[in-house]
Amino acid sequence: MPQLVQQVIDVLRLELMLQLGLATLCGGWIGLEREFSGKPAGLRTNILICVGATLFTSLSLVMAEGRGDPARVAAQVLPGVGFIGAGTILHTRGSVTGLTSAATIWVVAAIGMALGSRAYTEAIGTTLLVMFVLYGLGRIEKLVARSAAETHLQIHARPEATIVADLESLIRRTGLEVQRTASRQENVDLVIEFDLRGPKRLHNEVLGSVVHHPGVRAVSTGE
Repeated sequence: MPQLVQQVIDVLRLELMLQLGLATLCGGWIGLEREFSGKPAGLRTNILICVGATLFTSLSLVMAEGRGDPARVAAQVLPGVGFIGAGTILHTRGSVTGLTSAATIWVVAAIGMALGSRAYTEAIGTTLLVMFVLYGLGRIEKLVARSAAETHLQIHARPEATIVADLESLIRRTGLEVQRTASRQENVDLVIEFDLRGPKRLHNEVLGSVVHHPGVRAVSTGE
């Protein structure tokens, strides 16, 4: 009887279906958190990456039986995932965003590879750990942000129609909070003032981004 059950499992590839189902659940759970956070790599992306990594790893074990190294096919998953992860990282005038999404994609692929190699406990445990990092530590970051630094930014810029909106959008993309915006004409320049609040490490990034904006003539901080 046990042999018959094993034969049915082998013929119908039930274990592979189980692995792909778990990959959908694990990748989907992580992707759902990314989707709610408004990140570029959301629900469908994480599911597909996890399912793909699972299938490639499982097939590599089947194809390599008695004929070669099973790790060769699975190892090619990493360069492919790295290419996808690089696509989520944006570098805009000194500001880098998307690193967490890229790291999430990398870990989701690892979870898929674990499922494909039958390491179910490790895969599910890693999924729980990732969710704790993304959701639980996100709240801690918000608590830290409450005691963050404040900066008064004064910018002398060319009097272009969209310069204020462009600079405010640039600042917000770095993750800083814009508490106040004001502008006035001063000779040939448009003087724009921003009161900013957020983690200290982001203030220098903002300063570098604003300085390199083509419409900005000069930047100063403080009162």
